[in-house]
Amino acid sequence: MSLFIVWLGVMFPLVFSPGPANIVFAASGAQVGVKRSIPLVAGIDSVFIIKSIIIGYGLGEVVNNHPELMNYLQLLGAIYLVYVATKFLRTNSSKLKSTSKALGFFDGLLIQILNSKGWLMVFLMFTLFSEQSQATFGDSGIAILIIWLAFLNISIHFLWVSIGELLSRISSSPLYEKWLNFFYAGCLMAVSIWLIIENPMIKTVLSTST
Repeated sequence: MSLFIVWLGVMFPLVFSPGPANIVFAASGAQVGVKRSIPLVAGIDSVFIIKSIIIGYGLGEVVNNHPELMNYLQLLGAIYLVYVATKFLRTNSSKLKSTSKALGFFDGLLIQILNSKGWLMVFLMFTLFSEQSQATFGDSGIAILIIWLAFLNISIHFLWVSIGELLSRISSSPLYEKWLNFFYAGCLMAVSIWLIIENPMIKTVLSTST
């Protein structure tokens, strides 16, 4: 129990923080509701579980030894987030909301595969807690961390979707819905720009050009 409390104290803020995936969840909940956002959640959390298995059982060393892979993922992820942001600008009224195309399972896969924050978060978890979990639970330690993270991710992700749906129900005004979509799109654009600016490859190019 003490290990779980410490683990939760570290991982909850990381999972709950408004990163790319959580912003997409809130926007999807606002646009199409919780039920139609389930495939998106399933896609993102499927990749999270696969990431956890890969890194937890040692295969993550390949990524760790080749940091340039993370840099490429970060750039591709930023570009894809710009595309996702434009999709949230296409629905500006309640009539269109009921027929708008929801982000699906494949969108979730791409968002999470290209989400460098997600990779780093899983790396951090196993760096901090692998030895403790194995000392506490033996050979099952890694599997238990994977299960804990899966349950935390799924619950928090549905919370973000529900928050988005709740915000969309506050007002039925088309103007409110329009600006809510602009807000989500703006958040994703801001995250995209930050990911590009902070990318080590881009920093190297900028430093050499100056």
